[in-house]
Amino acid sequence: MSKTLILNSKQIQQKINRIAYEIYENNYDEKEIIIAGIANNGFILAKQIVKVLQKISPIKTKLIEIVIDKKNPLATEINLALSEKELKNKVIILVDDVLNSGRTLIFGAKPFLTAQLKRLTTVVLVDRGHNRYPIKADFVGLSLSTTLQEHITVEINIKGKEAVYLN
Repeated sequence: MSKTLILNSKQIQQKINRIAYEIYENNYDEKEIIIAGIANNGFILAKQIVKVLQKISPIKTKLIEIVIDKKNPLATEINLALSEKELKNKVIILVDDVLNSGRTLIFGAKPFLTAQLKRLTTVVLVDRGHNRYPIKADFVGLSLSTTLQEHITVEINIKGKEAVYLN
């Protein structure tokens, strides 16, 4: 199976920078925002967004990881490191690497549905546009039309070796 390079390391960093600026523009009047990354790649991406936000804005950022069984998201309860009281009237930015059907993103949003949030927005590096669930990405690095048979692979865990491939 052949791989086609879609984004290289420099392009990924440019997308992350742009997303961080968009988050700042939309939340410039906030004192604190919570960045919630969906494990594994979504959390790595969230960490990189937080680094950029800390350089460009005075907004305090809190980073949390959301662990989901992507194959069977109902199998385990998603536990947050924050209480509902800590979430009250906060802005949550939910981050994942690829938006395919929307299933992972919607289950990632589930623990926030019982809290009284100020706002919940979503971020993805790549949006494939095959949504089967009623969720969209508010901030997108790259929108890419693909067939259902094609697969997007995001390699973002080694600094300088990041890449997005179409398989």
